[in-house]
Amino acid sequence: MVFWILRRLGYAVITLFLVSLLTFFIIELAPGSAVDAEIDRLRAMGSTVSVEQTAALEEQYGVNDPWIVKYGKWAGGLIRGDFGMSFAYREPVADVIWTRFGLSVALAVGATVIAWGIAIPVGVYSATHRYSLGDNIITLIQFIGVAIPEFLLALAVMVVAVQMGFDVGGLFSNEYRNAPWSLAKLADMLAHLWMPLLVISVASTAWLTRVMRANLFDVLSQQYVQTARAKGVAERKVIWKHAVRNALHPLVMTLGATLSVIISGEAVVSIIFNLPTTGQALIQTLIVKDTYVAATLLVMLSALLIIGNLIGDLLLMWVDPRARVLD
Repeated sequence: MVFWILRRLGYAVITLFLVSLLTFFIIELAPGSAVDAEIDRLRAMGSTVSVEQTAALEEQYGVNDPWIVKYGKWAGGLIRGDFGMSFAYREPVADVIWTRFGLSVALAVGATVIAWGIAIPVGVYSATHRYSLGDNIITLIQFIGVAIPEFLLALAVMVVAVQMGFDVGGLFSNEYRNAPWSLAKLADMLAHLWMPLLVISVASTAWLTRVMRANLFDVLSQQYVQTARAKGVAERKVIWKHAVRNALHPLVMTLGATLSVIISGEAVVSIIFNLPTTGQALIQTLIVKDTYVAATLLVMLSALLIIGNLIGDLLLMWVDPRARVLD
């Protein structure tokens, strides 16, 4: 087991190196630079930027260096824990990321818990009551949840929340924004987070419920389930102790992909609800080509995908002893 984990970690290091190289190269393919975006912003505000000032900024930030040279500077700092400076935010990249990373992880973990907490019991009910009225209603809701775009759902939830008198947008209300931490401020933050959590978890919940329903229905037709029923085992025990455990395999196997998809997918939702997350920062830095921030965030998302897949494999071994035969 230990050797297997170490080997997977070794593969992870190689994968992250290739991902970082490809990510940096693709970002650098885009025309322009962060300096150009800043100069355009200054000129739009009426400021005059001379050719000498432009050249000085390009020299300072190494805009005209070959992309592999820029990558070497960034990767070398990445190994030392120095992610470089963000031109768009005018602060270290580490500060830009870590002040937002906690909220992104909290939203992702919360959405995952909500999705699993709803998908498993609802999927079990749907599989054990196939083609009933309840199953048909659940199926309709699932199709709507998978099909509706997140940004559209976020706007709809925001409109309904405003009509109901909720404070929408941002992480805190005005009176708590600069206030010290307290139970009241924590409650205010949670009151602002339930809406984005709802929007982010809808698609995952609908998809996981479909997977749980389909897989459990197949498992219930297996011979060992029929044998347990023939022996007189209670139906509730047959379903929850024998069938559900084996039906969880696809959900566990997709855990790693789900975590990174949720974190990257919350970008649009965060912009609509004005939340300071890494997804929002990623989109903004890609627009202005703030390469160091964008590349670091993409590598971190890749690392989360790798870690999530490793956790998913370990959970699969715990759920199914047959998976403990390591290659």
